[in-house]
Amino acid sequence: MEQNILIIGGNGLVGKTISRILKSRNPHLTVFIGGRKGGPTDKNLRIDVTDPASFKVILEKKINLIILSVNDREDHILRFAIAHHIDYLDITKPTPALVKAYAVAGEADVNSRIVFSSGWMGGIVPGLVNTLSHSDDIKEVKVFVYYSVKDLAGESSAHFMAENVAVPFVHYKNDKPVSIRHFLDTESFKFSFGIGERKAYNFDVPDLYILNKVERIPGVSVKMTYNSKFITWLLGSFQYLRIFNILSLKERKMIFGSSGSGDQSVFEIVVKDKEGEKKLSLRSMKGQAELTALSAVLHTEELLRNSHENKVYFSHQLHEPLSLMAQLHTYETININVTQ
Repeated sequence: MEQNILIIGGNGLVGKTISRILKSRNPHLTVFIGGRKGGPTDKNLRIDVTDPASFKVILEKKINLIILSVNDREDHILRFAIAHHIDYLDITKPTPALVKAYAVAGEADVNSRIVFSSGWMGGIVPGLVNTLSHSDDIKEVKVFVYYSVKDLAGESSAHFMAENVAVPFVHYKNDKPVSIRHFLDTESFKFSFGIGERKAYNFDVPDLYILNKVERIPGVSVKMTYNSKFITWLLGSFQYLRIFNILSLKERKMIFGSSGSGDQSVFEIVVKDKEGEKKLSLRSMKGQAELTALSAVLHTEELLRNSHENKVYFSHQLHEPLSLMAQLHTYETININVTQ
């Protein structure tokens, strides 16, 4: 059976990387690229997420699965996929947008697979958490992120930080939301892979919501550090002095908008359960774009390989946790270590 995959936002860094990995692993698939300007071949489709009239080409090309890799503030593509019974995988949404879209899908009559994969690095963190312990036994999860300014990064993460750095968010203690702000509440953590001890600060990712509200883990926090200790300190100082509140969006984008030529991306998951503490450390030598794209491809392959019933999912719910970890572990540029 022919499978037609559409990557909307496929001309961006992550979208192009998804296309490259997906086609190299699955040459039998037909992959279309959707963007506001179309492109030179019949595989390049003009699709503007703000203009639902442009979506008719999705039906004309008989698309089986839409991968959304661009910000769709009004959830037009989500609503279109639900209305026309098309499988949908979204890797784009920050926490407030994810909660809103999840509510939209929850209120709809869903007759396809609707998958939200908007957590850190393509939504793989909750699945990896479940390789360390059963969620019913977990008391607390802490995620520590190491981000390099030398990493080859797309625009979306920088734009998210610029738009949301001055906006409070929540993490969870004893199953209760606690309001916090980015780049405050320092915590020292010894990172793996030769990085060493760093001070890490509050950081908002959808996994906070997913691990608490979906996996029912009572304590969840995420903290981030930059490869530059000075930049990490500077961002914390800006937040403490509320300088971000008086900067324009354009000025905040200048702060977060830099992208290097490539570097490693690392995150570490610390789980506390009744048996004690366990840690999983993951490094992507090709950076966050590669890891996010690979995760999206693994979710896509799982949807194509297995007949999951038509309903709403978070991406980790598609996989057996150990199978997901094994697939990540076998990718040549990813290293995973587990310690207890």
